[in-house]
Amino acid sequence: MGLKVVALGGGHGLAASLAALRRVTPDITAIVTVADDGGSSGRLRREFGVLPPGDLRMALAALCGDDSWGETWSRVVQHRFGGSGELAGHALGNLLLAGMWDLFGDPVAGLDLVGRLLRVTGRVLPMAAVPLEIVAYVSGLDPLAPEVVREVRGQAAVAVTSGRVRSITLEPFDPPAVPEAVDAVLAADWVVFGPGSWFTSVLPHLLVPSLATALAGTKARRLVALNLVPQPGETEGFSPHRHLEVLTDHAPSLTVDVVLADAGAVGGAENELKQAAGLLHASLVLSDVAAADGVKHDPVRLAAAYRRVFGGVSDLIMGVVPQWR
Repeated sequence: MGLKVVALGGGHGLAASLAALRRVTPDITAIVTVADDGGSSGRLRREFGVLPPGDLRMALAALCGDDSWGETWSRVVQHRFGGSGELAGHALGNLLLAGMWDLFGDPVAGLDLVGRLLRVTGRVLPMAAVPLEIVAYVSGLDPLAPEVVREVRGQAAVAVTSGRVRSITLEPFDPPAVPEAVDAVLAADWVVFGPGSWFTSVLPHLLVPSLATALAGTKARRLVALNLVPQPGETEGFSPHRHLEVLTDHAPSLTVDVVLADAGAVGGAENELKQAAGLLHASLVLSDVAAADGVKHDPVRLAAAYRRVFGGVSDLIMGVVPQWR
């Protein structure tokens, strides 16, 4: 049995992390944000009152194997209908999950059944038992009053805001965490935050009270995997160290063991990033984890970095911070 690893996030960032982690250990639990209100997920959420399935679907697809079965089912659940009819824009996996939840009335049971069908490595869980709304406090929306802070509501709107996101909250304010997610965090050897959309995929996990308590109290070691580039909209203009400063602002009591960043993405800002990591009591590890486009993580390189960090944590705690190339 391998290390027990919990990965938190949503969307393409979490999918990249999971595609790497399944190459490292078979014991993975993905805990996925449930605040999406756009596209196919938003439509199903509004029509049926279900959790938005899109990020959960992407996590399942990322945990599919590299064999023929896994590659086929990954394509199936990711398939999106075209045209202009009622099904246009819906991903097949979103409809499958919504149907399972309608049939069985239990989001976790439905996800587990689809996971068995896809033969995924590990397990996918929602971070909360109810759909959530992200409320962002944003400045710069009015060029005549750039310091005025206004509310922007909903994941889809926050992700493309033209202003600068200062902070976020969730509605409902005290959402119930999924008990299985809390249990997974408490039983983990490692908890991995990111990469992913910082305000809409990574930070929301820290605002679910019982999940945040588990994250602060777990004996697991904690790793933050940074993005390669700022995201247009919500983190436009953010430096790597600014991501960590925002994390500290939203979870001031959280400590981290390792911050993992791409060496090329950090560039000449290594000292600033090391100082920001220090605010979280973390060691900084630089590694080449980017794909050729410099925008996406390469799953094989990221897996190698995770493997080295998980295996070399003793050296990291002693202050020996490798820079793998």
